[in-house]
Amino acid sequence: MVCRISAAVAGLVCLLVGSEAFLPASRSPTLPCIRISSAVSAEEDVTFDPKEVVKLFGRLAEKYIMLDDSGGMCCFSACTDCEFRLPGGGYKMADQSAARPKWIPVYEYRAFESQGKEHKSKWSSDIFCDAPSVGKEEFVSKVVNDLSYAPCLGGPYLAASSAQIEDTAVVEKLFDVLADGKEKLTKKGMGVQMREFAAGEEGLNWAAFLAAFSA
Repeated sequence: MVCRISAAVAGLVCLLVGSEAFLPASRSPTLPCIRISSAVSAEEDVTFDPKEVVKLFGRLAEKYIMLDDSGGMCCFSACTDCEFRLPGGGYKMADQSAARPKWIPVYEYRAFESQGKEHKSKWSSDIFCDAPSVGKEEFVSKVVNDLSYAPCLGGPYLAASSAQIEDTAVVEKLFDVLADGKEKLTKKGMGVQMREFAAGEEGLNWAAFLAAFSA
């Protein structure tokens, strides 16, 4: 009987210890951290507070995005013969606007001459304003100091007064993801990487932005 009880107790201890191995090292009681794989080792993880990530998203995201020049002008009245309807029931949209920043466009510059519309993305004009490529230190400096933050759609809400970036680890991680091991990040390279992360969409929303971090 003693042996059987000891074995059971030992099994329970092993189960509890094993369970702890699957818990994150630290976890906020109200907002879980995002676990992001490190590029250094597949077994090494780095955790970022979502509020730190949203500080970055709110600096890169925009309220306006250009989508499809074939979208044209539509009355959105669900006409059965509408040339702008999609097979799934939606519409081809030439562009979209939101009340708060919602997308990081994957393009540097886009123009629809037939509609008289053009747009230069915030990241291309603010990060690469002086040169077509930047190193990590310059990238971090421009994101932190030159890009203004605005409360965005997606992620935890954060007012502009609380959005100062004091720890640049998240910004450095974004550079590593976009540069893909290179010392310099080019404007073209950033667009190519973001288009890959967008999976066919014309911009990264909050969910796609988080997914890009874990690439």
